[in-house]
Amino acid sequence: MDSSRRDVTRLLTELRDGDKEAESKLMALVYDELHHIAERYMRRERSDHTLQPTALVNEAYMRMLTQRDREWNGRVHFFAVAAQAMRRILVDHARAHRSGKRGGARAKLELQDTLIAAQEQPDHLLALDAALNRLAEWDARQGKVVELRVFGGLSEDEIAQTLGVSVRTVKRDWSMAKAWLHGEIFGDSG
Repeated sequence: MDSSRRDVTRLLTELRDGDKEAESKLMALVYDELHHIAERYMRRERSDHTLQPTALVNEAYMRMLTQRDREWNGRVHFFAVAAQAMRRILVDHARAHRSGKRGGARAKLELQDTLIAAQEQPDHLLALDAALNRLAEWDARQGKVVELRVFGGLSEDEIAQTLGVSVRTVKRDWSMAKAWLHGEIFGDSG
């Protein structure tokens, strides 16, 4: 394990123990990686999106720090929670945008390994979010695999470590969940 990974884990422990200095040190250490995740999200958003990667990182980080339960079990878990926070922010933003603009033709929604391509309409992100919530009710682990992979950009190894399962299980869950989500979002018209 490299020193920056150990430093993140150490700072998370210090933060949990109430060290206020750890908060700013942690942000300095994880900011670039969080910003990279946010940039990947924003590249796939519509061109007139008002949210910028820096704002997405800051909002996600603030939401995470104000959570009552801040028990992060190491670096991978921290980034998984950060990805989930960014997903929620983008979904909230899409809902707000949608409430201002209704209608329009449906465009293609593409589920990729680490990103969702929803360039033209916030409805695509909302459709994925709703389908992902239904998937999580049906199979919580598959829902988590999709969330960590699509929204978190975690590798199969990192997902396996986070969930305490084998890489093979992650691959199988990803394959099944991707097919299930496609059916949920597109139905028979695929």
